Amino acid sequence: MKVAGNEQGKILTSEELRLLFTEGFVSPRDGREANRLRHRALFGICLFTGCRVLEALALQTTDIRRGTLTFKKSTTKGKLKTHVVDIQPGLASLLSEYQPQPGALFPGIRGRSVTLTRFMADKILRDACKQVKLEEVSTHSFRRTALTMMKERWYPLACYSGNIGHNGLGTLQHYLVVSPEQNGSVTTNVASTNLSLMDIIST
Repeated sequence: MKVAGNEQGKILTSEELRLLFTEGFVSPRDGREANRLRHRALFGICLFTGCRVLEALALQTTDIRRGTLTFKKSTTKGKLKTHVVDIQPGLASLLSEYQPQPGALFPGIRGRSVTLTRFMADKILRDACKQVKLEEVSTHSFRRTALTMMKERWYPLACYSGNIGHNGLGTLQHYLVVSPEQNGSVTTNVASTNLSLMDIIST
């Protein structure tokens, strides 16, 4: 799931995101709609907010409030501070489709754990990637993809480093590498990334 065994997952292209969200996140065993909506919501949060998968898994339904998503200090890496992120239209669409019971946003399967585990999140992604024949993808790919898209939109690094949990710009820049889609002209890239992610991941 990682690039050459590296700790970084690959940056996903628009087409790879479309495949994952429209064809990959379906349970290969039973195809249950509830599973599809849960998977899309989980990795949609990682993509639209740039959060770590463990931070998404720790969310409660009460963390969604008035158009924002709150990542509590106690659940973030390093437990440094609470992050409040605006819910973008594409993510709002995914969350409106997914209707969990009050409590953990992503509860454990069959009550085996309070929340869905990191192991199960990894398995869900592996199954989805296998379904659409994608390789070298990890749960961290969504975070790296989100940060790279922000960079392509010419947001100043300092504007979003705090929102996604990086204290230093050096650490943040470590995430931002050139992906295959970035080899075109700057104008083309900026126009492309201004397209709504909702269009990319819609069914």
